[in-house]
Amino acid sequence: MKNDEILKEIEIIKARNKRVEADKAWETSWTRKIIVCLFTYIVVLIFFLLAKLPDPFINAIIPALAFILSSLSIFKVKKIWIKKFYK
Repeated sequence: MKNDEILKEIEIIKARNKRVEADKAWETSWTRKIIVCLFTYIVVLIFFLLAKLPDPFINAIIPALAFILSSLSIFKVKKIWIKKFYK
């Protein structure tokens, strides 16, 4: 393999690593969690309004909060899983 080819491969790997790091940063960011929480609230709220359920504005908070709680706890579960099962 020529030096130019090796340098090109290294640049491709560096670019891929940047994309992977950016994706990971997005997946763990509070911005993403808040956006998903808001979308969850809006979708559930619309469903509750269409179904004419009582107190839709307050009751739609529960699934949104459940998402936030699950996203906070899943990190700890992931660490345990990696330690116990991933070799």
